Amino acid sequence: MSFRDIIKKSVLQSFTGSNITTTTVCITLMITVILALYIFAVYYLSTRKTFYNKTFNVSLAAIAVITASIILAMQSNLAISLGMVGALSIVRFRTAVKDPKDLVFLFWSISVGIICGAGIYEIAFISSLIVTIGLFALELTPVGTAGSILVVNCDSLEREARIMEIVKEGSGRRTAVVKSRNASVAGVDFVIECKAKEPSGMLQKLQSLDGVTGVSLLEHDGEVHF
Repeated sequence: MSFRDIIKKSVLQSFTGSNITTTTVCITLMITVILALYIFAVYYLSTRKTFYNKTFNVSLAAIAVITASIILAMQSNLAISLGMVGALSIVRFRTAVKDPKDLVFLFWSISVGIICGAGIYEIAFISSLIVTIGLFALELTPVGTAGSILVVNCDSLEREARIMEIVKEGSGRRTAVVKSRNASVAGVDFVIECKAKEPSGMLQKLQSLDGVTGVSLLEHDGEVHF
């Protein structure tokens, strides 16, 4: 028997599926379902209720079970494994992920399916526990205060110096930056990014200025600047 025949026989024997029994399949899928439900619960508890997507959460649980089934099928037969690789390589997912945290849960669900399908249940349980602790621990870390958008309507550009003086005074040591200046026949609009300590007091001072016709302060949930 040549060296090539030995390698060929070894590869084929590793994909005979003799170790894949009905009991193994049932145990693997049962453990995967338990971990999938665990991911479902963690996603529900860690996601803000206003951004909670039940359809995506159900998909996470289903993906883990489907991935485990695929791994089991790939272990049972060499032809199936090659066919799976070819079939999955042409799949294209067009659904946009709105929250970056959803990617974490998506990869978590896929990894649980792969690990359980390979029969390494200890890694699946331990990694799931570590990911859960990390998610909830990082949620408790303090974050900076999101900036506010201040829109001031006045009669001329000459008011900018006095307006910025009041805004910087109301922001303390925090920065205040003019983002845009829009001039028209009706007047001038200043768009200022700031972090007001006392928004109501700052607005009252701006309204009392000569030439100021309107003041608006908008809060946003965009990027946080420290």
